Amino acid sequence: MRIAIGCDDAAIELKDILKAHVEEKGIEIVDFSVTGNEADVDYPDVAHEVARRIGNGEFERGILLCGTGIGMAIVANKVPGVRAAVCHDVYSAERSRMSNNAQVIAMGARVIGPELAKTLLDTWLESEFQAGRSAPKVAKIDKIDDEYR
Repeated sequence: MRIAIGCDDAAIELKDILKAHVEEKGIEIVDFSVTGNEADVDYPDVAHEVARRIGNGEFERGILLCGTGIGMAIVANKVPGVRAAVCHDVYSAERSRMSNNAQVIAMGARVIGPELAKTLLDTWLESEFQAGRSAPKVAKIDKIDDEYR
């Protein structure tokens, strides 16, 4: 699995923690984050770059971090074929994969702490799409995406 990670200046510390956490698992992770020195790079720029690379198949999954995770998820969901979910609890992290086949998890560094973020990330990484009753719903999402490609 290849994972893309990106954050804005509000989440650099959490990004560093989660990136190290993923690397400890032996998973390849590529960082598209701001470093804090780019005055003209905002969260939409980072989220778009990560989502674009997932949409074109370069990465299987993505992690996006900002103050709340909301802005990052909104931007990522603009890219056809990409499904991003803001997750601040374990159940949502699990269901975002199992029911919605989300390739991107978004979290807020101003909303949750690092230990919860690692737990959510582990849950999300270990969960897989279960299809079943959710498959026709995800297919409808894909059909909507196809209208805008």
